[in-house]
Amino acid sequence: MVSCNRRTDVFIIGGGPAGLATAIAARQLGLSATIADGTEPPIDKACGEGLMPETIAALSELGVGIHLGQGFRFRGIRFFGGRHSAGAEFPQGPGLGIRRTLLHEYLIRRAEACGAQLLWQTPVVGLCSAGVQLPREVVAARWIVGADGSGSRVRRWAGLDRATREKQRFAVRRHYALAPWSEYVEIYWSRRAQAYVTPIGRKEVCVVILAEELGDADCDAFLRHCPELRERLAGGSISSRERGAITLMHSLSAVHAGNIALVGDASGGVDAITGEGLRLAFRQAIALAAAMKKGRLARYGRTHRALARKPMLMGDLLLLLGRNEWIRSRALRMLNQHPQVFARMLALHSGNAEWPDLVSAGAQLGWRFLTA
Repeated sequence: MVSCNRRTDVFIIGGGPAGLATAIAARQLGLSATIADGTEPPIDKACGEGLMPETIAALSELGVGIHLGQGFRFRGIRFFGGRHSAGAEFPQGPGLGIRRTLLHEYLIRRAEACGAQLLWQTPVVGLCSAGVQLPREVVAARWIVGADGSGSRVRRWAGLDRATREKQRFAVRRHYALAPWSEYVEIYWSRRAQAYVTPIGRKEVCVVILAEELGDADCDAFLRHCPELRERLAGGSISSRERGAITLMHSLSAVHAGNIALVGDASGGVDAITGEGLRLAFRQAIALAAAMKKGRLARYGRTHRALARKPMLMGDLLLLLGRNEWIRSRALRMLNQHPQVFARMLALHSGNAEWPDLVSAGAQLGWRFLTA
């Protein structure tokens, strides 16, 4: 016999960044919020660990301020591919490289300060008409949020598992004890993989290898074929256990049903090379909290689709560059010759661009590409 003696406005399944952000946003609007997660903090993930300027702005809206001495501020992004390279700075200010576990601790502290209830080592075993089923009790909830990652059980329980598109890649992450040599996030391209390099501290660098085939997501193999990056890392030692992950770029037909909504990777995702996963999760959390406060999840569905359009487009473009060496070489040569084009594309990618801006920039990019 299980009891149902607890109630909450919002019950969030999953205590990663998306779940914590949703709890914070809900509490900021006066909704009670409870999070349950079967693990204990801090929760890690094999990601690039770079926060774009707009991601930092979203964190600020959630009241999450990161101490200036934590992490490493980077100025922009630079691409390296064979004989060609190109880079640009963020016009709205620097991004921040920070360990995922440290970011998670900041989010936990903010959620606790807001009054959210955090139930660690508390697996959710199912949903029922009364609410959320825990091992020894049922918690009644007005709203239920699935923030349980790309393999979401909540998505399956709610019948929201139908994807309209899905692309899968493999990732592996290492940390190197090494002073950053650059104030940029650097992306190195090889024939079959990419390396995403983020400075995350005064003496630490994060390296993520991304590939479409599992066998190509190998850090040592990538470094053998990329002497420039190999030389950069030669003076450092590996400072963490290597972690692997699957990165998905996928869209769902719907992200809500009844009183259940999905957020973060559970609701779809973009390729890790875009650096947009956390920004999307935080913006989704803010939008979802507003929709729950108004009692209108359909509004969240529309906002969710709008938020995903631009990073999906950028993900497709970057995957095309990864697959086609001729296109990549020509594009990097063009961006090197016309840095103002790269700067504009980066401004659109890392900020709040409207579709007319994207169409205009795309036309300019296409023309420069043809005449490079």
